Amino acid sequence: MTVPMTLLGLLEREPSHGYDLKRDYDTYFCRGKPLLLGQVYSTLARLARDGKVVVGPAEPGSGPDRKRYVITDLGATEVEQWLTEPVESEAPLQTELFTKVVLALMLGRDAQAYLDVQRAAHVRRMRELTEIKRTGPLVDKLLADHGMFRLEADLRWIEVTSARLGALAEEVRG
Repeated sequence: MTVPMTLLGLLEREPSHGYDLKRDYDTYFCRGKPLLLGQVYSTLARLARDGKVVVGPAEPGSGPDRKRYVITDLGATEVEQWLTEPVESEAPLQTELFTKVVLALMLGRDAQAYLDVQRAAHVRRMRELTEIKRTGPLVDKLLADHGMFRLEADLRWIEVTSARLGALAEEVRG
């Protein structure tokens, strides 16, 4: 849902061509995973089909003819609703990290070794994010903060789980 709503939000700011939308999306929102141009146009086609944008006439340019996309009242209303809704908590009660620990214990494998490897990976990533915070533009710094806070929560969970591995092993094997 994020890509369509983000493109609608960018269109509410100003009518744009697909290439411009991709550039703005990649500049502000993708960080490491650029949006594919085909995804931009397929998303715009669905938004047009659903009455959330309209496609202007083709405009000649130095390359292929370009079409300007304009948000409709329906699209603007949807952006407004989306912006005012709280984001769902992304802290599920069942995570891959938890699943690996429990399965390792069930299978008689070394869950502590897995937790140690995961801790080391998180610490490496935190170093990378710290460098981004030190040298990057504000948008990147804020995204790095978000990532670091999530990693810090995982690291706290790893410590608590490490302390409880014995009890957890008894529970899942028994």
